[in-house]
Amino acid sequence: MNPLKVERVTKHYGDKTAVNGIDFEVKQGEIFGLLGANGAGKTTTMRMVLGLIYPDQGSIYWKGNGYSAELRRLMGYLPEERGLYPKVKVSEQVLYLAELRGMKRSQAEKGLRRWLERFEVPEHYNKKVEELSKGNQQKIQFIAAVIHDPEILILDEAFSGLDPVNVEMLKSTVTELRREGKTILFSSHRMDHVEELCENICILHKSDTVLKGNLKAIKRAFPRERVLLDTELEVHGLERIPGVLSVKKGEAWTEIRIDKPEAAQEVLRAASSQSEVYRFQIMEPTLNEIFIKTVGGQGRNE
Repeated sequence: MNPLKVERVTKHYGDKTAVNGIDFEVKQGEIFGLLGANGAGKTTTMRMVLGLIYPDQGSIYWKGNGYSAELRRLMGYLPEERGLYPKVKVSEQVLYLAELRGMKRSQAEKGLRRWLERFEVPEHYNKKVEELSKGNQQKIQFIAAVIHDPEILILDEAFSGLDPVNVEMLKSTVTELRREGKTILFSSHRMDHVEELCENICILHKSDTVLKGNLKAIKRAFPRERVLLDTELEVHGLERIPGVLSVKKGEAWTEIRIDKPEAAQEVLRAASSQSEVYRFQIMEPTLNEIFIKTVGGQGRNE
């Protein structure tokens, strides 16, 4: 039995359908990617998973059970928007939230200090939230989501406001939580983060599920339309090969866009006849390319 199961869930607001029959499961020890353009229904889905709002149709199961007060201890939530009081000290807020989720204060204080050390910001214990940078506010908000050691984590734009060093720090933390067996529902407008972290994904568009499943299998189902070529000498005439859409020469290699698989082999033949070929690679589509094709390029994630 998977820890999180969303079964044919629908949500209406008046005449508007916010989510239309979404259906997915998240395994223990899995990071599941939920993607969607603005207004697609991603945030509504997350709020229903959290038990903040209820579906009009369908069911959501947490460890095989319906909604209960136990969700406060079971779930951890990192919202996209800032949810901490700016003029209240970090320690006061995080310890209070931990107590609401059933932790003893002494246990919560040890946990907070441990997390602050881990994120290399122990000096922020008695600082007000407004005194922190946006990146450090995000770290504190992440700590507030995980301090009670939840079994299921909902992470909405977890890396928002972080510089590259801190993105890597938080990314490794999320990966470690997955290894510990946490069930994680994850969203990000950065497709490279989703590709790196998620095994399965669901793409929503205007309330409907348009693509769902194993990310590797989804990539295999889409055509490979990019070829990378690196040669000793400059190669001419590639743009005249049938099926070649464009040829873009970079410093390290040449990128060729194709619209049919056989064009790739013709590119290789042409290149081999003119120069020694150091690299020839038919690239699988990126998640960003798949997302744009699937939703028609209408905006980025919420």
